[in-house]
Amino acid sequence: MQDPNADTEWNDILRKKGILPPKETPNEEIEAAEEELIQHQRSVVKTYEDMTLEDLEENEDEFGEEDERAIEMYRQQRLAEWKATQMKKVYGEILEISGPDYVQEVTKAGEGLWVILHLYKQGIPLCALINQHLSQLARMFPETKFIKAISTTCIPNYPDRNLPTIFVYRDGDIKSQYIGPIAFGGMNLTKDELEWKLSENGAIKTELEANPRRQIEDRLMSSIRMSAPTKRSSDSEED
Repeated sequence: MQDPNADTEWNDILRKKGILPPKETPNEEIEAAEEELIQHQRSVVKTYEDMTLEDLEENEDEFGEEDERAIEMYRQQRLAEWKATQMKKVYGEILEISGPDYVQEVTKAGEGLWVILHLYKQGIPLCALINQHLSQLARMFPETKFIKAISTTCIPNYPDRNLPTIFVYRDGDIKSQYIGPIAFGGMNLTKDELEWKLSENGAIKTELEANPRRQIEDRLMSSIRMSAPTKRSSDSEED
């Protein structure tokens, strides 16, 4: 028996003569459902290499068993990329903490993260100078966590003679420490000198090519040698 809905010339003639009813048209709701299904299938066709973590979770039921191993590999890769991005975008300024924050902000700061902690007190000029330098360095090196704290809030009875103090941590362990004015060279400390000092153990990745303090000292010694009288001129003066 011939299908009355088939697209044939004979059926068209019969429809014109009223022998066959008009051709049925798909229901609008059915069309909408079909379109939605097509769009969904197109989204699933997107390869898992291009998917985010959310995409993988939403569409994991659409993949076959042969894809599970590859999907898990890409999921781990996306997770590692996300963690790396999170670490790089969190910082960029110096954070003020107190004693109760120490464990969370320092020892539990995160795996592979460098933390620079400055213990200071108000009214000590060198502490204020170092806080200024650290604020600039925090903006320059946002992948490193810079922290400052009033000394006695972290270490009760910490002596003022040890200020300023900087502790450098990685994975919760102290990697280096700078204690007292002599460790920083006094009020002549520049931002570049502090940057170099903190870069020596890898806490920051400086673009400075040489130790600024050493360059200053070399120029100073060279100037002293040039201005010192020679032995001959000294002997002449004694005569």
